[in-house]
Amino acid sequence: MQQAEGIKATMADVVAARKSELLPGRVFVNACLEHGSGACVEYDVTITDSLTSSRRKPRYPARNMLKVVNLSKDPRTYYWHESPAPGDPQVAGADLRPEAANKFGKSAVPDLLTTTAWVQVPDGLWEDPETFESFINYRLIVRLATAENVTIIRGESGLLEHPGIARLTSGGQFGSAILAACNEVEQVGCTADGLIINPADYYTLLSNGRLMQNVEENGVFIVRTRLVDPGTAIVGDFGHGAQLFDAGRSVIKFAEAPPGTFAEPGLGLKAEIYERVVVNLPGTFFVVSV
Repeated sequence: MQQAEGIKATMADVVAARKSELLPGRVFVNACLEHGSGACVEYDVTITDSLTSSRRKPRYPARNMLKVVNLSKDPRTYYWHESPAPGDPQVAGADLRPEAANKFGKSAVPDLLTTTAWVQVPDGLWEDPETFESFINYRLIVRLATAENVTIIRGESGLLEHPGIARLTSGGQFGSAILAACNEVEQVGCTADGLIINPADYYTLLSNGRLMQNVEENGVFIVRTRLVDPGTAIVGDFGHGAQLFDAGRSVIKFAEAPPGTFAEPGLGLKAEIYERVVVNLPGTFFVVSV
């Protein structure tokens, strides 16, 4: 329970700190008033991290589960990682502490990937600055947050693409593969602090017992998203087992969208951020059958 309270406290601090900041939509509206359709704003923050949910029932993005490394403020050359050594190394104590037999490695911080979102601006919407600001904040940036979930979960470097993450289909003595995975993470010296699950499975489990409530009350942060396949979920130590390398900058500008972006012709507005997930401890993540 302490961990869940810690997350809430952190988010409260973020909300308080941002009350004095202009939201991205307002900054872009101000640029439009000066430059019209030539407006292009470069932000020195990642704008998906600039808005907090105003819903009575928040639905958090996958970014909120990960340790974010802002490379503009905290530059890195390498990152460390560890994984089980090949074969059957004879390491003292590994029968009780299997992580003792892990091999350690370092890799160069990889090139960041571009995450992009588009919206089509209704004709004349910019004539109402307040509405246009809301459209940017709660349509364009929300779309960007969805695109960011794709990058983190199932993009080319996403969690589901990592070869070291195991599959777990049986709950065994626990009756649930989610709980079995939580146990497996602790058996290698870590803690399962996050669960990414499809909404269909979340609500099915919610209606058939108390598993979701029990998991959340036990300090596991739950993200509901369509981007994991129904019937599966990702369980892991998100706090220590992976990182999100982040450029700490963003762009919003008018642009011509690629063919097939919109259902009909119209003015395009594009937002971009730059980031990439790396997995430090693949043995602390599981894709489970729900």
